[in-house]
Amino acid sequence: MNFIGNLIWLLLGGIIGAILWFIAGLVLCVTIVGIPFGLQCFKISLLVLWPFGKEVILGGFGVGGLLLNILWLIFLGWELAVHHLIIGFIFCITIVGIPFGLQHFKFAQLALIPFGAKIVDK
Repeated sequence: MNFIGNLIWLLLGGIIGAILWFIAGLVLCVTIVGIPFGLQCFKISLLVLWPFGKEVILGGFGVGGLLLNILWLIFLGWELAVHHLIIGFIFCITIVGIPFGLQHFKFAQLALIPFGAKIVDK
C-alpha cells in the first residue's frame, strides 16, 4: 500500500515539492551560515519525495539544535507548518484525500522542529 501511495504522491506533485525543497537547500548552502538549514531542507526533500511508510521522530537535539530550531521556527518554520496544516485539512475533507492530508501533517511537524528529528521507516 505504501508503494501505491508513494506512486500516486509522486504523480500528483510530490516530485515537484521535493525538487523545490532541494533547490531551497542549495540556495541556503550558498552561504556558510545557511549550510545547517540547507541540510535540513535536503532531509525534508527526501521525505517529501517518498513520504508513505516513513515516520518522523522528534527530539534528540542538544543546545545547538535547540538554538537552530528556534532560528528555523522564527524565520521559516511557522509559515511552512501553517502551509502544510492548511493543505492537510483541505485533503482531509474527502475520504480519498485523508492519507495525503496525514502526510502533510507529518511535514508540518517536521517543518516546526527539523534539527534533531529523525526520519525512519515504519
